[in-house]
Amino acid sequence: MLKIILSALIINIAFAVSAQHPPVFEAMTTDSTSFQLYDLKINLVKYTYKPNGIKFLVVHDNEDTGVKAGFEYIRWNGGKLIDSQYGGVRDYNFTYMDDTYRIDPNAIYTERGVNTRLKKDEFSSNEVEKALNDAGKKILDYYNPKETGYILTLHNNADGGFGISSYLPGYDLSSTADSVYLNPEMDGDDLLYVTDLKLFNSLKKANVNVILQSKFGENDGSLSVYAQLNDIPYINVEVQHGHIDENLRLIEIAIAALKEHNMIKTLITKKE
Repeated sequence: MLKIILSALIINIAFAVSAQHPPVFEAMTTDSTSFQLYDLKINLVKYTYKPNGIKFLVVHDNEDTGVKAGFEYIRWNGGKLIDSQYGGVRDYNFTYMDDTYRIDPNAIYTERGVNTRLKKDEFSSNEVEKALNDAGKKILDYYNPKETGYILTLHNNADGGFGISSYLPGYDLSSTADSVYLNPEMDGDDLLYVTDLKLFNSLKKANVNVILQSKFGENDGSLSVYAQLNDIPYINVEVQHGHIDENLRLIEIAIAALKEHNMIKTLITKKE
């Protein structure tokens, strides 16, 4: 009897790790793919309700407010959300040849980003860097921005740390920003981050915190840099952990801007 109970417990734990966010309503379906980064397994779980809807991407496994807000949008409007699941933490942590490595999964989309942002004991291996670039390609292939016409990511931050003020003149990320629009009535931790001037202008008119990425900023391997280098419209909806209502509001505003400029291929196809 004890063996049966333990077996059931192991199965339940394994399921929880592979599907941390079960479907939140009956009609939602799931699909997934996974790959190994040495001793780290990365699951990409795709949640879907209705075809031809918006598609979200979540790259950090500890930013659940964005996941919940994305689910709520999909519940009423349809769409897909691809959630990265690898243990409920922010960074990839893995071991290769007895050496430990750590990297932000939002730093693996360019070779330079991997080379400069990989944290390791001593010297990195070319093989490890190649494996990380391959991981970035797998995530992009699964999201497939060529099909959508855009990249729409969901990120969360902590209270009072990273926020809109980080991009103002004299602050750490000022060189990353081409332009910044700040609504003083909003929480500074809640913002939109874009790579396209048309999107920036639309979001500025919507009177929300928004940053336009500079074309001359550092190549840090992020999805926004990848998108800019490949001429793909990019929006990041970034809010403080727990701000689900504001997260959903900014998602709706971001999608309205994408629609305004006919940047959503799947919805354009649906209308035709």
